[in-house]
Amino acid sequence: MSANLLPLADLRERMNGGLQPILVDVRTPGEFNRMHAAGARSMPLDTLKASTIAAECRSSDGSIYVICHSGTRASMACQRLLDAGIPDICIVEGGTQAWQAAGLPVVTGRGVISLERQVRIVAGSLVLVGCLLAWIVAPQFILLSAFVGAGLIFAGITDICGMAILLGKLPWNARNASPASCQPSAATQSR
Repeated sequence: MSANLLPLADLRERMNGGLQPILVDVRTPGEFNRMHAAGARSMPLDTLKASTIAAECRSSDGSIYVICHSGTRASMACQRLLDAGIPDICIVEGGTQAWQAAGLPVVTGRGVISLERQVRIVAGSLVLVGCLLAWIVAPQFILLSAFVGAGLIFAGITDICGMAILLGKLPWNARNASPASCQPSAATQSR
């Protein structure tokens, strides 16, 4: 059993046919607050509860639609749901990037930059600092750059990024987090 990778065009066709999908957005609360698909519910990957999703997040067609920034975290969330025995899961291909590019409705607000960009900024900064310290202070500091490079290679091979996991737990990525639920809140209903 595996999750279906659903092209955005197919989801749009279903929506034109009357489907009102409940999108489970598994990005950090900060990313969700910055921009999300209209009607999406925030259920961050690190606090994802399969039982809540199974009970509350089924769309009218019986499927669960999972979305993130570009697809990686949605795939991880779907695997957790499948491991918990929950069927009929669809990953929205391309994530919120594709959703916005397709001109579908989004809600924007104040939030943080995407976790992927945060990883690139921190990784680049650590490599630069490691090189500068190795040049100015002691050659052993080049190990910092090597460690970051090895971490990026590991993340590329396994699709598990330790730096993203750590950054996701920082206060600015967790602020404005509300209890995870697929039931529409008053704020969502008024949009």
